[in-house]
Amino acid sequence: MRRNHLIAAAAICLVLIIYATVAKLAGRPALAGHAEAYWVVVIERFSAYGLLGFLLSFLLPGRLKLACAFVVAVAIGPEVLQAVTPDRDPHLIDVLQKVAGGTVGVLVAQTILTFLPRPPS
Repeated sequence: MRRNHLIAAAAICLVLIIYATVAKLAGRPALAGHAEAYWVVVIERFSAYGLLGFLLSFLLPGRLKLACAFVVAVAIGPEVLQAVTPDRDPHLIDVLQKVAGGTVGVLVAQTILTFLPRPPS
């Protein structure tokens, strides 16, 4: 049952990330309004991908490379799709911030998993 909750949470997080990345600027969700400071946007990106990486790491325990590869693919894919959205443009720095957040999320979760007791098999 717990695994189903993790899958649902990761799927919701993924859908929200893709929507926020590909949506037009007028429809993009914002924490502090549309005139928010750049550092707020950086924290939003880093946190969203950190949460996704954290959830994926719990879904894929012991598969560090697979979780990181999925986070990197999710960071690059929607950013490339911004090229076809009229008022959005992809930037390499955005991808780097997203990959950093996702990787930190994966590493934090893997560290937690290292110290959790394993169920008997």
